[in-house]
Amino acid sequence: MAADLGIRARGRDITAPAVRAAYEDERSIVRGWYLRGTLHTVCSEDARWILALLAPRILTATGRRYHQLGLDEDLRRRADHLLRQTLTAHGPLTRAELTGHLTHLGIPPDGQAPFHLIRHAALTGVLCHGPRRAGEATYVLLDDWLPAAGDAPWDPDAALAELARRYLAAHAPAGPEDFAVWSGLPLSSARRAWVMLAHSGAITADGDLTTPVGRAGERGRPPGPPDVRMLPAYDNYLLGYRSREACVPAAHEADVWPGGGVIRPTVIADGLTVATWSRRDAGRSLTVRTFQPLSRRTQAAVDAEISDVSRFCLQSA
Repeated sequence: MAADLGIRARGRDITAPAVRAAYEDERSIVRGWYLRGTLHTVCSEDARWILALLAPRILTATGRRYHQLGLDEDLRRRADHLLRQTLTAHGPLTRAELTGHLTHLGIPPDGQAPFHLIRHAALTGVLCHGPRRAGEATYVLLDDWLPAAGDAPWDPDAALAELARRYLAAHAPAGPEDFAVWSGLPLSSARRAWVMLAHSGAITADGDLTTPVGRAGERGRPPGPPDVRMLPAYDNYLLGYRSREACVPAAHEADVWPGGGVIRPTVIADGLTVATWSRRDAGRSLTVRTFQPLSRRTQAAVDAEISDVSRFCLQSA
């Protein structure tokens, strides 16, 4: 639901059925473990090259956890093979159903081992998220579910530069340190991406940061109503920069990041967090907790967002 709410916040008049159709009927977007090894929704046509760029580092970073769980390389390889065979014969299947099949390899159904083997199969290109069944996610074979890869080859440097270009299109002005935090790639790779973009003439310096060519010197927004968005928990906007102060006032960081890896849903006004929010009763009841009193125009925009989020949640119920 959080990913769907994130899509809603980035467009106008987006309906929950339209988002589900994009996932399941058009298959134009797909969920998987991408940036920083966490679940993200990406365009289906980009899924393979993004995975090829990011997955090797994620798999290496997970090596210690695999060792702790007793999942050696041979067992992971056999699990990939089993999951491929199982989904070929019986997919789409839920996580619980895949876990049941993994017991044939001696994997206990409780604990974290089944999750890490399913995630491993996603990172190696075996499977991806498929249609929901009774509100629960299922998994399918990636090659069966997604469109065929395009003809243009994506070598690692081209993929790295393209991901950085897209990052800057959404987050500029920003620096390579910000891109490294957002993507999960090492800082050396981020700096290499900046060099490639600079050589191609795609970026220009904007003080200590970087902006795509044609956008240098942009500051703020034109006069008008405040731009207010209600973002879901763990939204990508809050994870896009090295410094949290770019999007959350320092005095209120603990309101957004209370600890334990939690990132609360937030209300953003002209790019800065002004409140957190929560929902109950399938979205019929929304509570907004502002950091300080809002102007009348900002409060009116927040009220409009509350109404739209409620509409969207009820469509998803």
